[in-house]
This record gives sequence, C-alpha cells and structure tokens, in this order.
Amino acid sequence: MEELKDAVKKLCKENGSFKNNIGAIAEELFYNSIKKGQTNFFGEKYDAIWRNLKSKKDNAEDEYDIVLENCSSVALIEVKYKAHENDIPSILRKAQTIRINYPEYKDHVIYLGLATLHFYKDLETECKKNGIAMIKQVGDTLVIIDGELKPY
Repeated sequence: MEELKDAVKKLCKENGSFKNNIGAIAEELFYNSIKKGQTNFFGEKYDAIWRNLKSKKDNAEDEYDIVLENCSSVALIEVKYKAHENDIPSILRKAQTIRINYPEYKDHVIYLGLATLHFYKDLETECKKNGIAMIKQVGDTLVIIDGELKPY
C-alpha cells in the first residue's frame, strides 16, 4: 500500500510538472506573438508590454499573464493552454484587481482577452457574452476575435 501511495504521489508531481511545462509553452508562444505585433490590439496602439505581473494589495492578489499599456487603456490577456468556461470569472476579476494593485490604472479603460490553444463553442459563447476578446494561434498567425469586446 505504501508503494502505491508513493507511486501516486510521484505521478501527481510529474503530471503537475507536465501541465506547468505546457502552460509555459503556451505563455511563451502568445507573448512572443503579441510582442511582435504589440502596436495594435483591440483597436488601440500600445506602447509597452509586460508578462507575469504579480501583485497583492488590499486582498486583491492576482497575476496578469500579459499586460499591454498605453496612456489611456490597459489590455489584460489571460493565457491558458486549454481554457475552460470556468476560467471566465477569474478573468473578469482581473479588471477589478488591476486597479487596486496598480492605482496608476484607476482611470484607464481595461480590456480583457483570453489566449488559448483550444476554444470550444461554450467557451466562445461565454467570452462573447462577457466582452472578452478571444486570441487564437492559427498556424503562424495570431487571430484576435474582438467584435464584442467590452471596456471595463
């Protein structure tokens, strides 16, 4: 029984590492693609791009995978290897926490985006319903679907 427990622990640890590696690959892929074309997203021209910003102020701990900024707006792009519609509430929360964690953005318009290697119908429906842009990698091209983008 102890051998089985040890084997399960090892498998769980390896599976976690595998998922983390795949997630890191997705983040690298989307970051590099966005950085290459950073000047024009969501109808805005952006001056700066950051990745993996982490902050915690006033119970608003959060991590922002990709952040694009100009003088009047901020685009927050959540990156997932395989996103799920259950990810939508945490993406929406980022529009609130960014203003707490980075007070310099309190008057900026916030745009939200989801970059994932796999979209499915219900996820697309939830993104559109909540005004979240969908970012897909199609071959060597980044496709942004932002027709129903909502400013926050």
